Amino acid sequence: MRLLVPLALLAVYVVWGSTYLAIRVALDSWPPFLLGAVRFLAAGSALYAFLRLRGMPAPTRLQWRNAAVSGTLLLGIGNGLVCYAEQTVASGLAAIAVASMPLFAAAFGTLYRDWPSRLEWLGLVIGFGGVILLNLGSGMSGSPLGAIALVVAAISWAFGSVWSRRRDMPPSSMNTAAQMICGGAALSLFSILQGERMHALPGLQATLALLYLIVFGSLVAFTAYLFLLKNVRPLLATSYAYVNPPVAVLLGAIILGEVVHASDVAAMAVILTGVAMITFGKKRE
Repeated sequence: MRLLVPLALLAVYVVWGSTYLAIRVALDSWPPFLLGAVRFLAAGSALYAFLRLRGMPAPTRLQWRNAAVSGTLLLGIGNGLVCYAEQTVASGLAAIAVASMPLFAAAFGTLYRDWPSRLEWLGLVIGFGGVILLNLGSGMSGSPLGAIALVVAAISWAFGSVWSRRRDMPPSSMNTAAQMICGGAALSLFSILQGERMHALPGLQATLALLYLIVFGSLVAFTAYLFLLKNVRPLLATSYAYVNPPVAVLLGAIILGEVVHASDVAAMAVILTGVAMITFGKKRE
């Protein structure tokens, strides 16, 4: 157990931080929504088949419905819009903007009378200020439409996370498999509505990036995250939200040569400060 916890943390810190770069590379050959559809349908179907062969029961009809709603919000809209935004926005900026997700999650929690403490409210104000500063920056800001897509992605992921916690979901890893299948189906529909087409065979780098997203980004990292949720306190398990952005920015700068300006660093610091205040200011039950 002492060895598995740090290994699982390493997976969600580094692997999920690197997926923004992998998405950017895969987009050289794949349309954004089709990329997400292939990624999650492949990973979800493989995990579902594996769990069924091991004797795990299939989700009930109600659990499939809830997984469809949650999978569409988290993976269909949330991850799908991240892929869409990364066509015109640097991978580092995408990770930083998505790191604002806990800010929106805290706000949506009030719908269920989960009121933030004073420190959390202060974190919300600071975090939202960081999001505004980030979108006003001139370095990694990219297109306005891409920036808006990232904010909507964070909102969708946050609401789906808060909503699913109070619903009857499939157990353990079956929940991950069901949500990936449903999210992949939603992304397939989005791809059709967008009229996406593959105009040529994907290149080697794009294919390797897609395989990395399927195996490591979806199967390994999601499994590690579920393990952490069961074995460590939520504070530690969800700390990936503010570790991923520096990893993504560093990898984007080193591998893709993405430019990082002072305004981007300042915005990232403000956002992460707000997220940290919300995390550490959570009221004890």
